[in-house]
Amino acid sequence: MPLPNIEDAKKLSDQELADEILAAKRELFQLRMQQATRRLEKTHQFKHLRHHVAQMMTVARERERATEAEAKAAKAEAQAEAQAEAQEPVKEPTAIQSPAEAPPTDVQEEVADTSTTAQVTPESPEPEAKEEE
Repeated sequence: MPLPNIEDAKKLSDQELADEILAAKRELFQLRMQQATRRLEKTHQFKHLRHHVAQMMTVARERERATEAEAKAAKAEAQAEAQAEAQEPVKEPTAIQSPAEAPPTDVQEEVADTSTTAQVTPESPEPEAKEEE
């Protein structure tokens, strides 16, 4: 019996692959039982079966990693889109217009003067302590 080919494992679906791994592990257990009771005639079956299990588990792990990478890429793309939507583009004027050329606006913008700071004063002076005589 030749060593199994990994291409056979790659052709299986995820569920079939999981079932095949489980069946191969059960067969390995049966081979160990036969060896323990000295009924095993073909000892090379261990090597072939372990090799086949390793191939199937490798294929399963490759698929898991591919799925994780796709999910990570999709998440990064969604975050990039969210950041792009959160940042509105700044409109730059194409040319400086004089007030006469500017279109009339109905709403005047209020500009807050942030250069001065307000001083906080207490509302009422602190009561002075009176000395008792």
